[in-house]
Amino acid sequence: MTPEQMRDASLLELFSLEAEAQTQVLSTGLLALERDPTQADHLESCMRAAHSLKGAARIVGVDAGVSVAHVMEDCLVSAQEGRLYLRPEHIDALLQGTDLLMRIATPDNAPGIADIQAYVALMGLLLDPMALASPISTPIAPFMAEPEPEALAPVIEVPVPVIEPLPVAPAEPPVKNRRTTDTGERVLRVTAERLNSLLDLSSKSLVETLRLKPHLATMQRLKRVQGNGLRALENLNALLKDQTLSLEAREALDDARRLLAESQQLLVEKNAELDEFAWQASQRAQVLYDTALACRMRPFADVLAGQARMVRDLGRSLGKQVRLEIEGEKTQVDRDVLEKLEAPLTHLLRNAVDHGIETPEQRVLAGKPAEGLIRLRASHQAGLLVLELGDDGNGVDLEKVRRSIIERHLSPAETAAQLSEEELLTFLFLPGFSLRDKVTEVSGRGVGLDAVQHMVRQLHGAVVLEQTAGEGSHFHLEVPLTLSVVRSLVVEVGDEAYAFPLAHIERMCDLEPADIVQVEGRQHFWYEGRHVGLVAASQLLQRPASQGGQETLKVVVIREREAIYGVAVERFIGERTLVVLPLDERLGKVQDISAGALLDDGSVVLIVDVEDMLRSVDKLLNTGRLERIARQGNQVVEAARKRILVVDDSLTVRELQRKLLLNRGYDVAVAVDGMDGWNALRSEDFDLLITDIDMPRMDGIELVSLLRRDNRLQSLPVMVVSYKDREEDRRRGLDAGADYYLAKASFHDDALLDAVVELIGGARA
Repeated sequence: MTPEQMRDASLLELFSLEAEAQTQVLSTGLLALERDPTQADHLESCMRAAHSLKGAARIVGVDAGVSVAHVMEDCLVSAQEGRLYLRPEHIDALLQGTDLLMRIATPDNAPGIADIQAYVALMGLLLDPMALASPISTPIAPFMAEPEPEALAPVIEVPVPVIEPLPVAPAEPPVKNRRTTDTGERVLRVTAERLNSLLDLSSKSLVETLRLKPHLATMQRLKRVQGNGLRALENLNALLKDQTLSLEAREALDDARRLLAESQQLLVEKNAELDEFAWQASQRAQVLYDTALACRMRPFADVLAGQARMVRDLGRSLGKQVRLEIEGEKTQVDRDVLEKLEAPLTHLLRNAVDHGIETPEQRVLAGKPAEGLIRLRASHQAGLLVLELGDDGNGVDLEKVRRSIIERHLSPAETAAQLSEEELLTFLFLPGFSLRDKVTEVSGRGVGLDAVQHMVRQLHGAVVLEQTAGEGSHFHLEVPLTLSVVRSLVVEVGDEAYAFPLAHIERMCDLEPADIVQVEGRQHFWYEGRHVGLVAASQLLQRPASQGGQETLKVVVIREREAIYGVAVERFIGERTLVVLPLDERLGKVQDISAGALLDDGSVVLIVDVEDMLRSVDKLLNTGRLERIARQGNQVVEAARKRILVVDDSLTVRELQRKLLLNRGYDVAVAVDGMDGWNALRSEDFDLLITDIDMPRMDGIELVSLLRRDNRLQSLPVMVVSYKDREEDRRRGLDAGADYYLAKASFHDDALLDAVVELIGGARA
C-alpha cells in the first residue's frame, strides 16, 4: 500500500467514525422533531450534523455523501427559516437519508448510484412546491404553516425508493490487515475512555510515589536520633569506666551498646534501600505518566490530511487557482482537541477559498500572482496551540458587511455608518450572517464563522479576525494543547487550594493598600494604563474571608477576551501541571469550577472556570452585591480608630467631609450612592453613617430604612446631611431612623465635627 493509499484509507476510517457520531445526532434529533417539528434546538443540531457530514464527505472525496447531506441540509434549513413545516413524509425521508449516509460511510455496504439519484430526486420533490404538477409526486408538506384540512392539495402517491437498512455486523468480524506508521510501528485502536483511565491511573501513581518522600525523611530523622542515642550510651559507658560495676550491670551495658549498634547498621541499610526504591518508583511513575500523556498527543498533521487537496479542488470548481502552505505539521496536540478542530479548520479554509481568493484575472489586474496562497501555521505558545490562517486575497468588503447589517435589520443605518472595522468584522461571527446572496454547496448559509466560534469556545479558546483591504484576511485561533492536562497557578482561598489555568492569567502581583483606589464606588488598581476592577476570590468561590493581617494583597489578573479583573487570593502556592479529573456528572455544572485535580501531596485542588468566573463578577456588579476587600494593611495600624462611612453623590461634598473627618483622626470610607453605601455597610464594620438624601440608584431615606430593618446594623448611628432644610424634610429623615439631621445650607466644619463627637465620641475607641 502506497503512502497516499494509506492516507486515503485513514481518512475513510475517520469519515466512518464521524458519520457514526453525526448520524446518531440526526436520528435522535429527527425523532424529537417528529413529536414537535418546531423545536429550534433540534433543528439546529440536525442541520449542523448534516453540514458537518457534507464537509467531511467532500474532504475524503465521497461525492455520494456530499449529495445526500446537501439535500438533507436544504430541507432542515427550510424548516429553520419557516419556509417548510416538517411533516411525517419529511421525517421519513430524512431518516432514510441518515441510513443512506451510514451506508455510504461503510464501504462493504455502499449504495449504488441509482439509490443516490433516487434519493436526491425524492428530496427535490419534497422541497419543490411545483412538484404537485408533476405526474409523479409524493405527499407534499405545506409551506410556512400547517393549513386547514380542506385546503390541502390532493395527495398523489409516489413510489419511494427503498433504502436497504444497514446490516448487523457479524459476531466475529474478519481480521483486517495490520496498520503501521511510517516508522513501522503497529497501530492499534484504543477507546478514548481507556486512554483517559490510563492517564488518570498514571497520575495517581505519580502522586503516590511522591508520598514516599516524607516517609524517607522521617526514616533519616530516626537514624539521626538513634545515632545520638548510641553516642549518649558511649558517653555513659566512658563515665562509668572508673566506677565499680557488677558483672551483670557491665553485661547489660554491653548488650545495650551491641543492640543499638546493630539496629543502627540495619537502619542505615534499609534507609539506603528505601531511598533507591523511592527514586526508581518515582522515575518509573514519571515515565508511565509521560507515556500515557503522549498517547493522547498526535501531530497537527493528523487534522490536515486531505485539506490541501480540498483547497485545490474547491478552487478549481470556482475557477480559481489556490495553494495551501502549512507550517508546524509536527506540533503535538491532544487528540480530543484535534477532533474538535477539524470542522472549524475546514470552515475557515473553505471560507478563504470562496470569499477571500480572487479569480486569476482579478489577481493579475491587481498586480498579484494568478495563484492565490493560503498559509496555515501551528505553534506552541504558553501552553496553547496557536493557529494562524491567512490568505493573500482581497480581504473582507467592509461596505458590503455594512449594507448587509442594515438589510438584515441588525443595526440602524445611522449606527452602522459609525461602526469601526473591528466592530464590523465581529458581525461575521453572528449566527446566520453571510455575504452571499444565494445559497450554494460551498457557502451562503451563514453557518461557517458562527460554527468556528462555537467550537473554539467549547475548547475554551478564542478566535480573532483581522484583515487589510486588498491584502487578505488573517484568523488567529488560540486553544489549549490538551484537555487532559492544564498548566495552572495554584492559590489558596479560604484555606483551600484552587487552580487558575495559566492561559487565562495576565500576571500575578502584590498590591499595597495604597494601590487600591475607589472609582465609582468600586475598588480598582492601576494596570497597563487602565483601572482594573478588584474582586475577592473568597466571595466568588463562597469561602470564608481570610482573617490574616498581611501587609500586601495577593492578586491574580485574569482575562477572557476583553474582560479583565484582578482576583484577590490569600496565598500563591505555585505553578503546577495538573491532570484534569472531570467532576461527577451527578453534580451538574458547578459554578465557577471546571474540573478537579490532585496535587503532589495527594490533596485535591479545584480548577477554576475563568469564563464562568468573569460572568459571576458581572452578575455581582449588575446586582450591586460585590463586596469590598478590607485593606488589611491600614486596619492593622489603625485598628483602634473609629470608622465612618460617608455616602454622597457629590464629589466635592464627599471629599470635604472625608478630609475634615480624617484630620480629626477618624478612619473614613466613602460611597457614591445609596446602593454603594449599602454594599459597604454589609461587608465592613463602621461606627457611624453620614448620608445625603437625593442620590441615584438608592436615596438616603431608602438606605436608612434598610439599615434599620437589618438586625446587625439597626443600632448603627446615622447622620443625614442634606441641602433640604425644610421641617418636613427633617422630619422625613428622622422618621426613617436617622439620629441627627444637618442641613448643608447652614453647614460649617465645627457643626459637622461636633455632631460626630456627640454621636460616637472622639476618634479613638
